[in-house]
Amino acid sequence: MNHCVRWSSAAVCAALFYCMASAAAPALMDAQTSRKTVSALLISDVHFEPFWDPDKVPQLNSAPVSEWKNILSSAASADQAQKFADMQQKCHARGEDTPYPLLASSLKAIRAHSGGIGFATVSGDLIAHYFDCKYGYVFPNYAKSDYTAFVEKTTSFVVSELESIHPKAPVFIALGNNDSGCGDYQLDESSPYFAAIGKGITDAVPAALRKDALASFSKGGYYSVPLPSPVQRTRLLVLDDIFMADGYTNCAGTSDPAGAADELKWLGDQLNEARAKREHVWVMAHVPTGVDPYGTLHGTCGNPTMFQGSEELADALTGASDVVRVVLFAHTHMDEIKVLTAQNATSSSGGASRRAAGNEGLNAVAVKVLPSISPVNGNNPTFTLAEIDPATAEIVDYRVYAASDATPAGTWAREYDYRSSYGQPSFSAASVAQLIADFAKDSSASSKASQNYIQHYEAGKKTPYIASQWPEYVCTMAQDSASGFAKCACPSGP
Repeated sequence: MNHCVRWSSAAVCAALFYCMASAAAPALMDAQTSRKTVSALLISDVHFEPFWDPDKVPQLNSAPVSEWKNILSSAASADQAQKFADMQQKCHARGEDTPYPLLASSLKAIRAHSGGIGFATVSGDLIAHYFDCKYGYVFPNYAKSDYTAFVEKTTSFVVSELESIHPKAPVFIALGNNDSGCGDYQLDESSPYFAAIGKGITDAVPAALRKDALASFSKGGYYSVPLPSPVQRTRLLVLDDIFMADGYTNCAGTSDPAGAADELKWLGDQLNEARAKREHVWVMAHVPTGVDPYGTLHGTCGNPTMFQGSEELADALTGASDVVRVVLFAHTHMDEIKVLTAQNATSSSGGASRRAAGNEGLNAVAVKVLPSISPVNGNNPTFTLAEIDPATAEIVDYRVYAASDATPAGTWAREYDYRSSYGQPSFSAASVAQLIADFAKDSSASSKASQNYIQHYEAGKKTPYIASQWPEYVCTMAQDSASGFAKCACPSGP
């Protein structure tokens, strides 16, 4: 199919979207040049691998978390490589996650490059893939309670390691689909897992608000916390959106919509409260809304693979575009940019989509999908440093650092800056909308910005799969519904 023909209607829509967005850009430029920014460290998908040396796992299993670092940093077992390879094969595991030597070297590099940050965020998936199978490899006849206890200790260890990056900078942590006491994409409300790890995670919340944060986290893995000064009047809403993910079940393996409903109700209340108090909002969760590019672009455009089981979360966020300044997602392990637009009539919090303050009718929210520490997909470990306007809570710029390879000996360096790579004044909804509109008009991916995006999409890979399916991929950046994606990517049908 001729991509120029395919994109004729999409380019017109994108151009109209840009016209609405452009009016907001000058004010953002004035704001960012007149205020000193606040730095924040953004991390995702650590996927710590405690099974890298299978002979050490019985020691970890019986030891308190306080002793784990000594066990993990001791010399590797003589048959470590052979046993790990055997375990990987038996569990049909693809790629390798983050063993302790790589975790330790990554955190050391992060400390070296991120001095002076005001806070850090971690967008979920703290523990390795295939966790239950690997535990069963070491303990073939394990009790479920022993497995859950080991998951809890592993999570607590990762939390403590992340919180040690810069002791004076709070670390706000979300959970991912692998972070569960019962299985991948499985959760129960009021799970003992939440109670076991909740205190460590909510320690970053100011003391006066910690009781409420622990209560909501213990129920569903979500909590609210104010971003620290000098960021002004801004709350971070940390979600556990596995309850909303496509393929989610409770720990018994059955469908259960109650968790998602309760969390969306909590989210709506928080957004309304922030609006009443004239606060800005950041939202952090693990699984993105919208179309899964990898699952979709390898299939048919008329039947996209969706990350979430419904569009309710996207509706809630765009319905609050007047207060939501940015959404942080993860999960894909790739470095991605998206924009959520008000494609549906109402939000799950019950209100019609409102106009974004200062955005002249632009009902949109900027989304950053963060690249991973884990090299499981063949990518190099990566982290992001954002610069934030403390008055507006908007991301003015960000820079991404990547390791030279996926080994503990890899050297870390700045890979790129957002503003210099994409020529935008900030990471506001208006600027992101303009950038994606430019991508939509560039169906051959020939512009410098398009080439930069493709290059940075997967650290360490020169030709990621999106290079050959650029127009279809761009549709995933701005289309959050299956029908919207299908109209964008294949207007003449699959």
